Amino acid sequence: MQRWHGLEEIPGDWGRSVVTIGSFDGVHRGHQLIINRVVELAGELGAKSVVVTFDPHPSEVVRPGSHPPLLAPQPRRAELVEQLGVDAVLVLPFTAEFSKESPEYFVRSVLVDALRAKAVVEGPNFRFGHRAAGNVELLAELGRADDFAVEVVDLQVRGAAGDGEPFSSSLCRRLVAAGDMAGVAEVLGRPHRVEGEVVRGAQRGRELGYPTANVDTVPHSAIPADGVYAGWLTADGETMPAAISVGTNPTFDGTTRTVEAYAIDRVGLDLYGKHVAVDFLAWLRGMEKFDSIDALLERMAEDVKRARELTERP
Repeated sequence: MQRWHGLEEIPGDWGRSVVTIGSFDGVHRGHQLIINRVVELAGELGAKSVVVTFDPHPSEVVRPGSHPPLLAPQPRRAELVEQLGVDAVLVLPFTAEFSKESPEYFVRSVLVDALRAKAVVEGPNFRFGHRAAGNVELLAELGRADDFAVEVVDLQVRGAAGDGEPFSSSLCRRLVAAGDMAGVAEVLGRPHRVEGEVVRGAQRGRELGYPTANVDTVPHSAIPADGVYAGWLTADGETMPAAISVGTNPTFDGTTRTVEAYAIDRVGLDLYGKHVAVDFLAWLRGMEKFDSIDALLERMAEDVKRARELTERP
């Protein structure tokens, strides 16, 4: 899959495209419906499939300080899109100037001139252009004038998560904040992941016999509620069962919120300075303050046992 950062990186001989546009944070199951249709339609039309997205998140430019918690950083989103069979991802720098461009200018500069769109696939609530003035009706009207079709996909996927609320990035963020990993996995179609570099912490886990990777998470990451979780730690291409702690370590009167992952039964791991991924499978318990180190160690042993059991299940 090709990855372009800006219109200038699109090859001059790219040809016709089937395109979808959006933030696609999390690439959840609703997003997957749209992207799968893009790939399918591109095959039918003999064109290339392209996903257009933005960096930074538009809300941070339009309303500074309102950046939502991210379900997946940009490289992870591109990885997930690639798994769906897309030919290219175009990341457009979202600037204050760009946000002021009219819907007509966006269509002409991006869809027509740069990508030579043959078709555009969107959800029914798609908006674009300055002050979100463009909608799918306007897009279809412009498409008739500029030789591209517009197809609207109903992305109303529902399930048990959120009491039957349609799947969306906002629902997923609420479930993450509540520590509902089962609900998150239903919306995403996979466990929720956070990523970051392993940094040195207080090293209490090592002293207690449970050395943890202290993850300095990517800015704006959607971090689950404080507590202990079962999941996996991935480093250097290897995925390991893990017990994960999110919180401030109240037993030691900590004040800094951290994400720490203990790779179960692994000895001698040196992950400092490495970029790792932490996948959350299941919530085990809330964060607690223990009266003694012995009580903490006893509970940690139980946490690791449960995490091992859960991650061993098919």
